[in-house]
Amino acid sequence: MPKRPSRIDLLELDIDLRLADLWREAADVQEWNLDVMAAFMRAAYGKGYCDALTEDAPGSLCEDHGYRIPARRRQTPARRAA
Repeated sequence: MPKRPSRIDLLELDIDLRLADLWREAADVQEWNLDVMAAFMRAAYGKGYCDALTEDAPGSLCEDHGYRIPARRRQTPARRAA
């Protein structure tokens, strides 16, 4: 870590701490292949999604690191099957 870490360095560290369990599990994988990699990517995405849903203050990860909190997407009505 640099003496004066950038905000991206600090964000990466914060995310790595949130993913510590996955990092530990990844260290035990003996044979990496596309299926294993895909499983870890899905797990990391799901973990981030769950973390975002359970934050005390929604958007705090972005805000804490100086990033703009993205606007919520407008919901579009579901299409009806013909």
